Amino acid sequence: MITFQRLIYSPCTKAGFAIYLLLGAGLLPALAADASADNAAETPEVIRNSNLNADTALLIMLGELQASQGDPGAAYSLLLDAARKTGDEALYKRAVDVALNSRNGTAALDGAKAWKKAFPLSRDANRYVLQILVALNQLAESLMPLRSYVQLAPESEQVLLINGMSQIYAQAKDSELAAAVVEQALVPFVDKPATAAASWTTIGRMRVAAKKLPEALETIDKALAKDPRAIEPGFLALELLSLGMTEAEPVLKRILTPDSPPTMRLTYARVLIDAHRLLEASDLLQALNISHPAFSEAWLVQGALWVELGKDNEAQQALLRYVELEKNKEDARLSQAYLMLSKIASNQKKTAEAESWLNKIDDPEALAQVQIQRANMLAARGDMAKARALLAELPHNTPQEKRIRLQAELQLLRDHKMYEQVYQVLLKASKAEPDDLDLRYEVAMAAEKINRMDEMEKLLRSIIAANPEFQHAYNALGYALADRNMRLPEARALIVKALEFAPEDPMITDSLGWVEFRMGNKQAALAILQRAFDTKNDPEIATHLGEVHWSLGLKDKAMKIWRDALKSDPKNDLLQETLKRLKVKL
Repeated sequence: MITFQRLIYSPCTKAGFAIYLLLGAGLLPALAADASADNAAETPEVIRNSNLNADTALLIMLGELQASQGDPGAAYSLLLDAARKTGDEALYKRAVDVALNSRNGTAALDGAKAWKKAFPLSRDANRYVLQILVALNQLAESLMPLRSYVQLAPESEQVLLINGMSQIYAQAKDSELAAAVVEQALVPFVDKPATAAASWTTIGRMRVAAKKLPEALETIDKALAKDPRAIEPGFLALELLSLGMTEAEPVLKRILTPDSPPTMRLTYARVLIDAHRLLEASDLLQALNISHPAFSEAWLVQGALWVELGKDNEAQQALLRYVELEKNKEDARLSQAYLMLSKIASNQKKTAEAESWLNKIDDPEALAQVQIQRANMLAARGDMAKARALLAELPHNTPQEKRIRLQAELQLLRDHKMYEQVYQVLLKASKAEPDDLDLRYEVAMAAEKINRMDEMEKLLRSIIAANPEFQHAYNALGYALADRNMRLPEARALIVKALEFAPEDPMITDSLGWVEFRMGNKQAALAILQRAFDTKNDPEIATHLGEVHWSLGLKDKAMKIWRDALKSDPKNDLLQETLKRLKVKL
């Protein structure tokens, strides 16, 4: 059969073309029946190794012919018929692939089930059945194929397959049903020492997808009870923490040790950065760089963080270390390092050095960032007109390119506190795209920055009218009113409305705490702001929380909060204005 298939699937060979001619003339069956005695010894040997005969060969050839001529339905039927007659697993796979390529999921599933029935221990057949059932959203039926997916694999592969289960169901429409299916499928594996931790962690990930976060947290303890040294539960705890579930952090800290994988510790640092807990992230990264000095990515993240904190000298050393480790590799992240090193050199008034770092960048994807950095260097030298002209030369053929160019110009203007120009640029952009509510929202925020309250309110109310679930518009208007001690009951109602759409958003929670403070409810404000701060260590939340402490006479607490906020964001406008207004020197 192997020899014959090679001839059939190689029509460009002379033998393959000859068989095609014989089939066309109807001669191959006769030739097979009238085989000469000279070939008698050879023919039985071929037949003993295959169920292929003239009839099934004809089915295969006709099936492939139909496939090439654009009739996948006929091709599928012919090839599946040939597979059943020959018992050839490759033909089952070919028939199913033809159905899949023609997007005929029902036929593909029927073929895969026939294949699995013929070869019950075939991992490929089972995998096809599983993936097609999930694609067709027949999740309940996928339970047993999912269990077999692991059972048919060698024990050395089972943990890997279990860890990948959440990806199989990533696009499932009913995430709760998917979670239940996975949990049931893993029943044989949750108590086996080799697979227990991975199984419970996967069940946890499925519960996360189903938005059952407290239930997901429970699986971490179950996984660790089976294997205290398992690393999978740590990554699940990180995922939960990144989703704002602070209860996962004590669990994570129990799991993390100096011997934990560096990728896990780096991920934790990234989660802390996202939560604006920059000083904690910096401490973690420094420890990681000491214990794993060759782990280059940690140096890059540390460098970027120190740039954010305004520690240019420390950032430069970290980034140079990253470049040293990666210089002989083709890594697109080198461009990020070069850009940051250029920015540091520019801050230090080393123009030639800044330009030399930019000249090292040859990644086409980073060319826009190179031009933006050159514009920043021009602006830093006082030539704002040339800087903006350079940004105007950025590509703007696609919506994404237009948005990159717009944001680059806005950031340049904001960095130099040119807020009136920010407003004018945004207003022009919004007029060009009047249906873009996000852009209209940015115009409103720019109007508020230059104290055009009437216009800001008009814009935000128009956004709410167009999209009543645009929670940021409610919050922005409520906060702006509260911050100016205007119409406080209305401000509170707007912020409460925003929280209905995003009850866990720490920035909206901060707004609620601030309006409570403005209304004189200091103890309520303190509790609300503390909850927001515990969720997100943001300098603006810290500023408000510190002021409430200050007003309550808790000045030491206030000053500690403000000092930490100043370390993480020394240029924060709100913090600087608050310290100046309260005449506080840290």
